[in-house]
Amino acid sequence: MAEGYSHTPVAERAELAAVVPRSGLEPFFKETAEEVLLALARNPNLQEHDLLRLLERQDLPEQALRELGQHAQAVRSYPVKLALVRHPKTPRLVSLALMKFLYLFDLVRVSQTPAAPPQVKKVAEETVLKKLEALPRGEKITLARRGSGRVAAALLVTQDAELIRAALSNPYLSEGHLLKVLALNELSAVLVELLSRHERWSRPYHLRLALIRNPLTPFARVLAFLPDITVTDLRDICCDTRMPDRVRKYIIAHCARRLNQKSIEPLNH
Repeated sequence: MAEGYSHTPVAERAELAAVVPRSGLEPFFKETAEEVLLALARNPNLQEHDLLRLLERQDLPEQALRELGQHAQAVRSYPVKLALVRHPKTPRLVSLALMKFLYLFDLVRVSQTPAAPPQVKKVAEETVLKKLEALPRGEKITLARRGSGRVAAALLVTQDAELIRAALSNPYLSEGHLLKVLALNELSAVLVELLSRHERWSRPYHLRLALIRNPLTPFARVLAFLPDITVTDLRDICCDTRMPDRVRKYIIAHCARRLNQKSIEPLNH
C-alpha cells in the first residue's frame, strides 16, 4: 500500500477508489474492504486489463461482480465476459445473461470449470448440446474429444466411426453415460460394434451386460463376454424381449453347461 493509505478511513478509500486514475490504482488491487471493492468496480478509468486482474481474485463480493458486469469495458470486452461467467461468485443471473455471447469452446470451458456454480455449468453444457446438430463435422470431432461426458455421449449417436472413436476417447465420458446411450432404441451398429471391441469400455461388467442384451452386438463379442457374467445375470438377460433367439438359446445352453460343470466339480476332489 502507498504510504499512509492503510490508515485512511474506509469511506474515504471508497471515494478514492471510485474515481482514481489508472496511475493510482495499484493500492486498490490489494483492498479487502467490501465497500472499497464495490466502488473500485464502478471506476470508469478501469481498462480491460484492470478488470481481468480484479476477476482473478476469488474473494470479490457478489455486488462488486455485478458492478463489473455492467462496467463499460466489460460490455466491450469478450475476455472480461468469459472471466465473469467462470468466476465462482458471479451472481447466477449475471452469468446466464453473459453466456449468450460466448463461443462454443468457451462454453465447454465453463461447463468444465470446477469452481463455477453447478447451475451455470449445466446451462453452458445444455447450450452446447443445442448447438451440436448444426456444427461442422470437424468441430464435432474436436468437441467429442474435449467436451463434457454428456456432450461426448450425445455425439455417440451417429454412424460416423471417426466421431464415435473420438467420443469414446473423451476423458470425461463415464460408464454411466454409456449405459444411458446403450438403453436408447435408435443406435447404429457401428457404435455398438466399436464399443464392444473397445479396449477400455468393453471391460466393465455392467457395460458387458448391456452389450449382451443389445441385438446389434456381434455374436462373437457376446460369446467372448459370457464367461465373465454370472449365471443369475445371464438368466435375467434371457428375459429381455430384444434378445435374438439365437443368442438366447446359446446363453441358456451356456448356463446349463456351467451349472452342470459346477455340480460335478466336488466329485473330482
